[in-house]
Amino acid sequence: MIKKIYSRISVTILMMFCIMISNPAFGKHIVGGDVTYRCKGINGTTVTFEITFTMYRDSKGGGANFDNNAVFGIFKGNGDNWAFQRVIRENPQNVGAINIDTGNPCLEVPTGIGVEKGVYKFDVVLQISDTDSYMIAYQRCCRNNTIFNILDPDITGAVYSVTISPRAQATCDNSPTFDEFPPVVICANSLLEFDHSATDIDGNQIEYSFCAPTAAGGIAGVNFGDPEACDGITPNPSNCGPPFDEVRFRLPDYRFDRPLGGDPVVGLNSFTGLISGVPNTIGQFVVGICATTYNTNGEVIGRINRDFQFNVTTCEVAVQAQIAADKIINGEEFIINSCGENTVEFVNISTDQSKIFSYDWELDVNGDLVEFDTRDITYTFPDTGSYKGFLFLNKQGDFIDCQDSAEITINIFPEITSDFDFTYDTCTAGPVDFVDLSSSGAGPILDWSWTFENDGYSSEQNPSYRYKTPGVKSVQLAVGDRNECRDSIVKEITWFPVPPLVIVEPNQFVGCVPATISFNNLSSPIDETYDIIWDFGDGNIVNEISPSHVYEEVGNYSVNVDITSPIGCTISNNFSNWITILDSPTAGFSYSPENPSIFNKTVDFTDESIGATAVLWNFNGIGSVNPNPSFTFPDTGFVEVIQIVTHPTGCTDTAFVILDIEPLVTLHMPNAFTPNNDGLNDTFKGKGFFDGFNKYQMNVWNRWGEKIYETNDPNQGWNGQKNNNGTNSPLGVYVYTITYEGPRGEQKELKGHVTLIR
Repeated sequence: MIKKIYSRISVTILMMFCIMISNPAFGKHIVGGDVTYRCKGINGTTVTFEITFTMYRDSKGGGANFDNNAVFGIFKGNGDNWAFQRVIRENPQNVGAINIDTGNPCLEVPTGIGVEKGVYKFDVVLQISDTDSYMIAYQRCCRNNTIFNILDPDITGAVYSVTISPRAQATCDNSPTFDEFPPVVICANSLLEFDHSATDIDGNQIEYSFCAPTAAGGIAGVNFGDPEACDGITPNPSNCGPPFDEVRFRLPDYRFDRPLGGDPVVGLNSFTGLISGVPNTIGQFVVGICATTYNTNGEVIGRINRDFQFNVTTCEVAVQAQIAADKIINGEEFIINSCGENTVEFVNISTDQSKIFSYDWELDVNGDLVEFDTRDITYTFPDTGSYKGFLFLNKQGDFIDCQDSAEITINIFPEITSDFDFTYDTCTAGPVDFVDLSSSGAGPILDWSWTFENDGYSSEQNPSYRYKTPGVKSVQLAVGDRNECRDSIVKEITWFPVPPLVIVEPNQFVGCVPATISFNNLSSPIDETYDIIWDFGDGNIVNEISPSHVYEEVGNYSVNVDITSPIGCTISNNFSNWITILDSPTAGFSYSPENPSIFNKTVDFTDESIGATAVLWNFNGIGSVNPNPSFTFPDTGFVEVIQIVTHPTGCTDTAFVILDIEPLVTLHMPNAFTPNNDGLNDTFKGKGFFDGFNKYQMNVWNRWGEKIYETNDPNQGWNGQKNNNGTNSPLGVYVYTITYEGPRGEQKELKGHVTLIR
């Protein structure tokens, strides 16, 4: 097995390297930066430098863009004594995405990650000093709150600065420039090797070291406070200057000189700038790198620093060699077992196919090397035994992440054969006896697995099994030997015995004409494929499993049942004088009147039953034993009348009728009235039976079509005056209309004339 080696700086699953808030003034977006200077010339006592701030930000996290009108402070001094000189304000230039592709075709960068570079470039003219240095600094809050190796990262800002020494001023020196920006992410528990070297165009010697990143600003101004205060998000250089505080590392696990920890600890080669080690903690880490330049006399000329963020995450190997196998050991060795077959088909399931450019198979066959270069192979081994092999992916590739291999063990085992026989009595519902006939070239069979039906199993060598239902049964036997070789076989058994007993249960043994008897066939085993003939003893024969039968005549009946299985096995039973059918009366009656109503609620009933010795009546819940009763119904509506008659045998019969006691109303209107207050016929109103009236409305009009009276009370009439309280209406003929709704919702309308006489 060739050991899998992870990429030194690349991954296939990357972690977002900063989390931003939506307020653009509260950055949480800068993930790195450095400052360089280039001397443009000395003019008398002044020197001009071109200053370049190169900043890096997360372009996919929704944070703030690079600051426009960014403030850069210029300070003069040394050590702990610095004096503010002036500020320079600049907008970013050359903003664009940087290429974070690993350069390895086997690795991919997710679409959710992006890094953008912005450059602030401007000239400064400095008065040459023999004793003082100049510092140009940019202060900004804040760092990502997910940074792991420092304390309070969410309220800790960053300072990006460069110091121009007196010697650099006097000699018009140029600072070194870092060659590459560090990788966006690195792999946990994998070797990190990144060349962080720089180039000095003046040929000065460069010494590299980890150095503490500096901090500035805070969160003042986000929700309250002055954003330009020294604890604000954009400190004002005129009030906030060097010396700057260093970030506080999370001691003792992390320090400025071991910012990632690791095993071995991630370190920095001071001569080459190579960062190497194995980080083993997932997270985000602030790292500071300093490059100090010396002239040929060993004198310090200047120093630049870079502050950036390493993101350590879990990496996955892009290419994995895998083979369809019977067993996999430690994810690396693939065991293929072939039982009784020397030809083996190797199924290659390696991934990712789009990144696999070549396949190399090597099989050791009795000391001879057999090679193939196709994705899948088939090979016939000469004999039983154990063979070794390898599958190499991209064996000659340039990218280590594209390479992987798998070790293969091929075991050619002797053949194993599953077989069995069985015996049973075809017509008797007894057990089936199974006999194992299996064999293996590797020795005795070690395990047996029988499947008789859905819920029937056995691990015995020679089991017996009794089926619960008839049918064509599929029986499977799977066997295994000491090599874990297995074989199985399926055979069918036609199992259609007849029941040992014919067992039938009728729902009743005694019935009254006409009697419906249900016969429940409890014989087992039977199903719909069996021919089951019933003779009910009255000349009727049916072919069903559990029939029902109606006996129409009085008498004693024997029932015979014949059962024949699909393979011709038979059994029968005769149940002599089993069912007794008794005579029954015939219920019946008449009644008068045929159409009862609220005006005639008493109904006379006349018994017309035949063969009855007793009669019982039920009038909507009220009973009577009078053979010919009369009954007065208390209310209108639909009522049920039931007659139950009893035969001397005890058999009964029932008759019933639904009567409608109709809820009628009547209304009769006079054709004249005399409103003369003599107490006789003084008002115009109807007479009749008004119970059940609904929505009653009467209107009266004179000959000119004027409505002079209306009411919705059938008991109130017109007294001959307008609206019953005005002047007397003249003699003459008046028109009236009456509408109402009957007891069952029927709509009624009445129109006519009435003569007013005085």
